[in-house]
Amino acid sequence: MYVLHNPTRVSRPYQGSNGCGGTTCIERLAGASTLHCPTTSTARAFSSGKSVIMALAAAAAPASSVVPVDTTLNPLVASVKPSKTMALTDLATSMKEAGIDVIGLAAGEPDFDTPTPIVEAGVAALRAGYTRYTPNTGTTALRKAICKKLQDDNGLSYSPDEIVVSNGAKQSIWQAVLATVSPGDEVIIPAPYWVSYTEMVRLAGATPVVVPTTPEEGFLMSPEKLAAALTPRSRLLILCTPSNPTGAVYPKEHLEALARVVGAHPRLLVLSDEIYEYITYAPAKHVSFGALPSMWDRTLTVNGFSKAYAMTGWRLGYLAAPRHYAKAAAIIQSQSTSGASSISQQAALAALALGPGGGEPVQEMVRAFQERRDYVCARLRSIPGVNLAEPSGAFYVLPEMSAFFGPGAEAEGFGPVPDSDTFCRYLIEKANVAVVPGDAFGADSCIRISYAASLETLGKALDRIANSLDPKVYKRRTGST
Repeated sequence: MYVLHNPTRVSRPYQGSNGCGGTTCIERLAGASTLHCPTTSTARAFSSGKSVIMALAAAAAPASSVVPVDTTLNPLVASVKPSKTMALTDLATSMKEAGIDVIGLAAGEPDFDTPTPIVEAGVAALRAGYTRYTPNTGTTALRKAICKKLQDDNGLSYSPDEIVVSNGAKQSIWQAVLATVSPGDEVIIPAPYWVSYTEMVRLAGATPVVVPTTPEEGFLMSPEKLAAALTPRSRLLILCTPSNPTGAVYPKEHLEALARVVGAHPRLLVLSDEIYEYITYAPAKHVSFGALPSMWDRTLTVNGFSKAYAMTGWRLGYLAAPRHYAKAAAIIQSQSTSGASSISQQAALAALALGPGGGEPVQEMVRAFQERRDYVCARLRSIPGVNLAEPSGAFYVLPEMSAFFGPGAEAEGFGPVPDSDTFCRYLIEKANVAVVPGDAFGADSCIRISYAASLETLGKALDRIANSLDPKVYKRRTGST
């Protein structure tokens, strides 16, 4: 039997009424009570008695007086960390705009242009007048095309009403979490993890249970570690393969072993983030978790167009899930953004038409990424003290750098370097290279480097990093070799 996590979050799709739209339903999603005003037919949410009192005081006050405004924020905001990848990318952009020669290797997006056939389809959509709202879950044509892609590439069988097209895979993940997780539930997340997983879980009122992995393990969570992390409150396992930030790709036999653990738990679902599926390097091969025996009805698969097709700015992703969960996600979407861009959806049809694996335009990008990966890994290995697990997919490398920060670590003209966050601040201030500290991914001993940049740019960046770590100017952690 399917069980939704919180009926109030998915109780009612969009129903416009007297111009009020979905206000009341949005308030339910936020967990607020609703005060209806019969004179205006509008609804206002009050999260506390204090808010109600202040509102009534304001209504009773003379028109000329002004009462203090209540600036209280939702307590959940205090529990959520801002994205360090976005912060560092924005900082690097600001430095460039100020005329500073900074090299940004923090962003998680390809440096290639969107393939020409996709761009032309978007332009044609504009000229043909595809500029109106689409159905909430996406156009029928696109959802059918996604179903065909999932069948042909992944061995997954879905119908169009089990597909929800959203404004990027990030929204798809968020809605999948909201549709399945209840306050008090636990969500298993292997570390290193993508920065937003833990924060989305906290926003849903659930508890992230982080399972550490190491470079020696290839950053792959073992079945034994998964089993040890499970409790009766476990509701969701989030897997990302190929992985951001590690580039690890789970082999089929490893996923099958995890699936045996998942199948023995009465209420555990799997959110399989497969946004990097086309970016793998032989002999690694992507396998969809939902295609494993008996895992289809437990799996919510998220994918999209940003990474493989270099369509980050087009903002288009999708959720594929059993109808019960897809419908719940669709209801949530109907009360937040509604349908995704009509133009982007037409462009996505052209992307899927490029063929299996994204066709030649995507494979050309993958070959370039592999060349860059090989170069970056070779350069990093030449720096004493760097521990590296070579990535098998995506376009990131996550070197273990703990020899360079901690007790005793210090940079000339900068000061002590106690952790990965300070280390990355040192690199951007002194070497003018922006990378992301590992603590953002639950791996404080590491840093993440994106090699979505030209070989020339990567060469300059690695020269700067190597020079900034020269023993003449940089003292390593006490006891490091």
